[in-house]
Amino acid sequence: MAAQAERVPWVIVAGGFHQHGGMDRANAALAAGLLELGHHVHLVGHEIDQRLGAHRLASRHEVARPRGAPALAERLLARTGASVARAVLAGAPDARVVVNGGNCVWPDINWLHAVHAAWPVRDDGAPWWTRYRTRRLKRVAVARERAALQAARIVIANSDATCRAAIDLVGVAKSRAHTVYLGSDPAWGVPSGAERVAARDALGVPPDVPVVLFVGALGNDINKGFDLLWRAWRSLSRTGSWNARLIVAGGGWRAAAWKREAGRLYPPGHVRFLGFTPHVRDVLAAGDLLVSPVRYEAYGLNVHEALCRGLAVMVTETAGVVERFDSTMSPALLPHDVTADGLADRLRAWRADVEGWRSRASATAARLRARSWSAMAADLIAVVQESRSRAASR
Repeated sequence: MAAQAERVPWVIVAGGFHQHGGMDRANAALAAGLLELGHHVHLVGHEIDQRLGAHRLASRHEVARPRGAPALAERLLARTGASVARAVLAGAPDARVVVNGGNCVWPDINWLHAVHAAWPVRDDGAPWWTRYRTRRLKRVAVARERAALQAARIVIANSDATCRAAIDLVGVAKSRAHTVYLGSDPAWGVPSGAERVAARDALGVPPDVPVVLFVGALGNDINKGFDLLWRAWRSLSRTGSWNARLIVAGGGWRAAAWKREAGRLYPPGHVRFLGFTPHVRDVLAAGDLLVSPVRYEAYGLNVHEALCRGLAVMVTETAGVVERFDSTMSPALLPHDVTADGLADRLRAWRADVEGWRSRASATAARLRARSWSAMAADLIAVVQESRSRAASR
């Protein structure tokens, strides 16, 4: 009977619930975990996976995303989220409402995937009107984030680094802040030999050539650090002895210029820009190393999933996912102020010991694979319930 009483409705307000982005995948996993436990879940978002939304206990509340108008899309999501939350709470006062960062100001659970106050604007090389809009949108995002986090009864962050940023930069009380690490999909395990061969064949990569991957957006924001990797790659290629291939998965307007440059500098297939792809799992099966020289990264699900797929990684030491690394992975950590030359040196070290890098990552990878998305959802629910119990006892 107690378990039945705990099956209260939940409202989740998120940009999306699907498998094509880090935050969207996490929100979809939380929703799936709640549905599995028998909760009625209201999904409020721009994109909702058909299978998730079709669950008998799920209610879909899709919100339009006007093309080229991100600020309007955010307002529509916030308005719809608040409206659905009010309606659900009117019928079920014990219902729980989850929002993400500043996407909706609501006094319940804020699941924080990034902190705008800690996320610098890096739009070097973008047109002036784009830089102007980016800074205006950042000011709005920081203000909405502050209002939402200060209104929240409980803040759940995806890493200790995210949690500290919420406390230090936004003023969230330590007593309200918690960390719940992300989970993994069992299907994102080490690929079989046949799967690896098929993935390489699809990308036109010979079986004996090492493959470096970059997975991230290539739009206005260069915080993902591909510009650093590109300069390092050009430097390595000029030596004449660098034989690795580079595959880039990610969309954005900057990709076109890099792709044209690659076409001038390299033979066909040596550097490939895939654009946005829903097949990141298959791309990872073809790789040996994922490089993520981020300037800001609250967590780093691309790194997490690359490890689960059996790759070695390089990632900036300030990324949240690094908190989960074993000490044997110290060579994988890039300094926060890494330069293109420093990254090139690290790539040379990896190339000289490809299997050693993969082996040193194996223990961390096994631990990440062992934690499912269902376990993450259960931990988040437990934190919420414990917080509610403490509040009730007071």
